Amino acid sequence: MNPVESETKKDLRAAAHTLRELGPDYESEVIDGFLHRLDERLEAQIAVRVRRELEANPEVRRPARKERVDHPNAFQYASLVLAVPLSAIGAGVSHLPGLLVAWAGIVGLNFVQLRSRRHADGRRTRRDEWDD
Repeated sequence: MNPVESETKKDLRAAAHTLRELGPDYESEVIDGFLHRLDERLEAQIAVRVRRELEANPEVRRPARKERVDHPNAFQYASLVLAVPLSAIGAGVSHLPGLLVAWAGIVGLNFVQLRSRRHADGRRTRRDEWDD
């Protein structure tokens, strides 16, 4: 007999004994506790089997990650789309100064995003050359 089966049988007997002692008022709690322990055992067994299968069959290992599709200009396009309502709000609230502030923010964000992307790509900038 499998040791896990005997452990499950012991657990079932203990749950039945507990149920007899406590009575029908605690039936759902006792059954839920037994089922919870049974689920934990099953999950542990499944994890062990999956691990063994992966170790035995190297070609069945985890599927390759989907490579992230990089849309280099997505941020710029989104900022241009948002520029229309931001311009309208800025111009509506404080006319030309509001419009200038909105566009300064849009241009600033695009500049910062472009610099951070270049820096992440490993491209050298003039400031990087000063550090050498």
